[in-house]
Amino acid sequence: MNAWFDYTVNGFVIGNIYALLAVGLALIYGVANLVNFAHGSVYVVGAYVGWAAITYLGTPLPLTILCVVIVSALVGVGIERIGLRPLHGSSRIAPLLATIGITLVLDQIVQLIFSPDPRAVPMQVPEWRIPLGGGTIGALDLLIAGIGLVSAVVLYGFLRFTKLGWAVRATAQDSDAALQMGVDINKVNMAVFAIASALGGLSGLLVGMYYNQISPAMSFEATLKGIVALIIGGLGNVPGAIAGSLILGLTESYGIALFGTSYRNLFAFVVLIAMLVWRPNGLFAGRRSLPPEPMTGTFITRSRPLKVPRWAVVAIIVVAALLPLTGHPYLLQIGANSLLYAMLALSLTLVAGTVGQISLGHAALLAIGGYASGLLALDGGWPVALAMPAAGLITAALGTALVFPAFRLTGHYVSIATLGIGEIVSLVILNWTGLTHGAIGLGGIPPLEIFGYDFGSVESTYWLSLVVLVLLALLQVRLLNSHLGRSWRAIRDDSVAARSYGVVGDRYKALAFGYGGFAAGISGAITAHIYSYINHETFSASISILALTMVILGGLGNVLGAVLGATLLIALPEAFRDLAEYRILIYGVVLLLLIRFRPQGLLGTV
Repeated sequence: MNAWFDYTVNGFVIGNIYALLAVGLALIYGVANLVNFAHGSVYVVGAYVGWAAITYLGTPLPLTILCVVIVSALVGVGIERIGLRPLHGSSRIAPLLATIGITLVLDQIVQLIFSPDPRAVPMQVPEWRIPLGGGTIGALDLLIAGIGLVSAVVLYGFLRFTKLGWAVRATAQDSDAALQMGVDINKVNMAVFAIASALGGLSGLLVGMYYNQISPAMSFEATLKGIVALIIGGLGNVPGAIAGSLILGLTESYGIALFGTSYRNLFAFVVLIAMLVWRPNGLFAGRRSLPPEPMTGTFITRSRPLKVPRWAVVAIIVVAALLPLTGHPYLLQIGANSLLYAMLALSLTLVAGTVGQISLGHAALLAIGGYASGLLALDGGWPVALAMPAAGLITAALGTALVFPAFRLTGHYVSIATLGIGEIVSLVILNWTGLTHGAIGLGGIPPLEIFGYDFGSVESTYWLSLVVLVLLALLQVRLLNSHLGRSWRAIRDDSVAARSYGVVGDRYKALAFGYGGFAAGISGAITAHIYSYINHETFSASISILALTMVILGGLGNVLGAVLGATLLIALPEAFRDLAEYRILIYGVVLLLLIRFRPQGLLGTV
């Protein structure tokens, strides 16, 4: 009984921390109609500012909190003013993608300044605990609860009794009407980002104090937890965000009590998908509430794609095929990696560019393909020549089945759902030890050998990857030029109009994800057999973001553009190996510049 009381207290404490994150996300969504994926990065900035203030300046707790709030608010203002305001008037998905680029930049800057190693946060509160109800409550528990309560009261007073608060509420209800009434929308957005970021940074400090540890890698998880709480309460619903955070905190705490800590994040993402499928407007919205406006066309920017002559494409393939004759193994290794990423980019450019479903969890398809082929060959005794195509088919079927419930969603919900599904796949791989070998990973995967021919050399691997990529690209071009391709583009451009002409969206989306899953699964399978070892971290969420950057760089929906984007982002950084630690930072800057100045990509959208 004592243990359950402690788990309940822990759930409420964590829920209070999540609430600071979720309230900020709710405020931003209310006024900007944007899910801010950079919020977790501000959380990390706040944690490290607090750690630095305590460690180097020896500040007392009140002054530490003040430093965190001020610096985090300034970071929020910078995000709004520099990263998002220039995108005003662009498609609604553009700011969302910009926040992903900002996340890459901020996380890498923190890592370069403080190193990727975890840091212990010195405790600034007494460590006594009060016996209560068969359990105990500590001073830090009371501090977090008090900060959460005070923050809620101050925020309520701000929104209810101040002119700026009235302007925020008016903008959240109808930004166009507020603008006509003389409300300075830019000032409102800046104020909201400052408040939201201050709350997010403060939550990062509190988490560091509670767990006595911080690291740059915790931003991604923080963003997802805030989004889960936000979805539970309803997008833009501040009271709902608080209630959703407490529900999420208790769910995680009780889940840990029943199943163990390795299942903690899995519960959060399962709740996320369940809410998106059955109650996308949140628990506290009316059942007949209308969903947010569909993002027809998503990120597709109208442009005339650059036409590359057929003879030029053939020449490029011939040159690529002759590359092994140069006799540079390192160059071939880079080329093989580029080809494998190009297969993933082909998959994503079809789903995101042609069908308009922005997927942020595409790396999960690589993981499914890699594990499927590895297990079939290792435990099932299948020949590699059969295991790899079978893995592609398994990935197509399983990937489509996992995403199918999200087909009815639109706008930000699609991106959130695919991100959550990607994390669920990773966590299932981690916890299903009987099948996937859990955290140990899958080792001893048979090398590439097809019909008795050994593809173990770097030259053979390169040629095999090139042949597979060319076949997948030719098939994808054929599909895009068929009736099926025209139906996909019709769904992307206007799903309502397409439905009125008898184009059933779910069916065609399933076909797109099926083919995309097959291509990504083949890439994951080849990768697994090349490296002979994979685990749940091999295909991380950062790969999904990298793939998205590739297809935006080349041009969404553009097959040749996907290959070009993959080649540029994988091969070019190798020319600057001395700057390897800045690679993620460069990817983030490239993504931001593309969204701002060349959203149609280098070769244009199709």
